[in-house]
Amino acid sequence: MLVKITRSWLQRKWLLRRTRATITRCFHAQDHISILAEVKAALSSHLPVVALESTIVTHGMPYPENLNTAQEVEEIVRENGATPATICILAGKLHIGLSPAELLLLAKKENHPMKTSVRDLPVAVSKKLYGGTTVASTMYAAAEAGISVFVTGGIGGVHRGVDKTMDISADLTELGRTPIAVVSAGVKSILDIGKTLEYLETKGVCVVTYGDDREFPAFFTRKSGYLAPYSVSTPEAAAEIIDANQSLRLNRAVLIAVPIPEEHAASGQLIEEAIQTATMEASNNNIVGKEVTPYVLQRVNELTKGISLLANIALVKHNAKVGAQIACSLAMLRQQRLGYEKQYSTTSENKIRRKPVVIGATNLDIIIRGLDSKDFKRDGRTNEGKMQLQYGGVGRNISEGLLRLGKPSLFITATGPEQTIQSILQSKDSLDGSGLCQIEEATTATYGVILRSNGEVDSGIGDMEIHDHITTDRVSKFKDQLQSAPIVCFDANIPKKTMHYVCEVCGEAQVPGKLIYVHLLP
Repeated sequence: MLVKITRSWLQRKWLLRRTRATITRCFHAQDHISILAEVKAALSSHLPVVALESTIVTHGMPYPENLNTAQEVEEIVRENGATPATICILAGKLHIGLSPAELLLLAKKENHPMKTSVRDLPVAVSKKLYGGTTVASTMYAAAEAGISVFVTGGIGGVHRGVDKTMDISADLTELGRTPIAVVSAGVKSILDIGKTLEYLETKGVCVVTYGDDREFPAFFTRKSGYLAPYSVSTPEAAAEIIDANQSLRLNRAVLIAVPIPEEHAASGQLIEEAIQTATMEASNNNIVGKEVTPYVLQRVNELTKGISLLANIALVKHNAKVGAQIACSLAMLRQQRLGYEKQYSTTSENKIRRKPVVIGATNLDIIIRGLDSKDFKRDGRTNEGKMQLQYGGVGRNISEGLLRLGKPSLFITATGPEQTIQSILQSKDSLDGSGLCQIEEATTATYGVILRSNGEVDSGIGDMEIHDHITTDRVSKFKDQLQSAPIVCFDANIPKKTMHYVCEVCGEAQVPGKLIYVHLLP
């Protein structure tokens, strides 16, 4: 028992020491590092965060495919329980986590972002440049911020003909000196995979494959012909290795190599042939150094008519899913050690709860078009016009919009007994209807509006009393969902007391994706 207590105490002391060291490093670098508030809140609460590199945005794909992919990868990280932290350089400052506007700015490339490895950081910072961070520089920045898991497509390695060129990627050097877990699809076959693995062994880097065997993947293909020293098949097993590596203070990375999904590996041979052609062309055109990989990837995409790009996107998304699950397992392992009550896992129950939450009105809208005030007869005669009956309500409209974007929300609303969640959101999908409160003694809110011929509102009549049933008592049943949602919206149709309750509950929660954006809409 004494041994267990002593070990627990040492592990707790190491975590606290690591936290203090991270704070100290960031204090010294605070003029050059900006951490997104969402990421900072997750880190301060020992919650799962996944770092993402940005050269795939600045140099890997054209706009807008790069933006769409980056957004989708971040969403995959969120859906699997972690907070994404895309890292890049904006105006000479290292950004750990990006707002939607910052990600758009980077993706458009209007500021001519440079490909920024560790060696380039002093220049990029001092000259206030823009840049996409490579694997090496992302590792450095993520470790400075205290992030333990980093997801990328593939790492650099030892280039073929190294005996003549001495071309060895800085990624390998950083792997040998930075305590972080790197989740990747191995290394590209344009590199010397055997020598890359030997170099990693020399640097003391723990290399682990993720799957049923030790076959080391080669980016576009699942098999390279080389074996990794170890393999794991679950996020929990990977997290235990990462935790042990950092607890031992080895100051080296753990490389977790994840094979490309089977369905995208079928085109591997075609891509391999294109890689050989592109590599030879790069050599003939004297393309060297950090320009080789972007050139080869672009040329391979052309030769395969886009197949390689689709495979690249697929493996990055798969890596993001695996990396987020590992990050969650690692966070839970550490929280249990520290005695935290709140824990986050990658179970299906947790994924269901991590939805946007919308609270607000559902209305039956009666829209009358084509009437002007001067033509409106008020003497008992029938007025001619166009009438339309449809579902509306600010909260309902937001929920339907999210659903159309493929992001179903938990919609908390009140209607009469005749409505279902499928009917009000106009969907045939199986939806979470737990937030629908059907009031037997009331009718669904109705809003009648008369529009002039120019589309302007002439007048309207609303029967909205049912919204008073969206009380704090009803909303409080969904406290867990509110505190685990990436975004919470409510409209001004709900009672003021309920608004205050939602703000209070969301403000208490310091969990991934918990910067609460409250939309007050008329």
